[in-house]
Amino acid sequence: MARRTFFSFDYREVWKVNQIRNLIQVLSIEAAGFQDASLWEKVKKPSDDAIKREINKALERTTVTVVCVTKRTARRKFINYEINQSLQRRNGLLAVKIHHFKDQYGNTGEPGKVPWQIDHHGFKTYKYTNQDDLARWIEEAATLAQR
Repeated sequence: MARRTFFSFDYREVWKVNQIRNLIQVLSIEAAGFQDASLWEKVKKPSDDAIKREINKALERTTVTVVCVTKRTARRKFINYEINQSLQRRNGLLAVKIHHFKDQYGNTGEPGKVPWQIDHHGFKTYKYTNQDDLARWIEEAATLAQR
């Protein structure tokens, strides 16, 4: 079953994140195991409240939030807001380490800090290897959220 999924990430790492999110264009939504509901462009709004409204809108009808972890994740201004809103909506949470992906310049990055809420709420962290694993992890996170 494909889950409507929100991807939380640092927009400076969009090249790496798109290697996962673009699977639904290469495969099908069912084969990828998710339907992307995240914000595709960096939101440029006049206030924090406007950005939070956009995040809330993007989270509507999602069942899982995937936090893509790179070196910059912990420094992202709205990461905790996205995670906390996901928890309030009873979304499953999942941290996926993608620092080892190559960026548009062919460089990989250093590991980042996984947001504390993932482990604290009984969710899991993985290092991305392939789309089959991701689909399974998304489904597992949705199941964990239902307990």
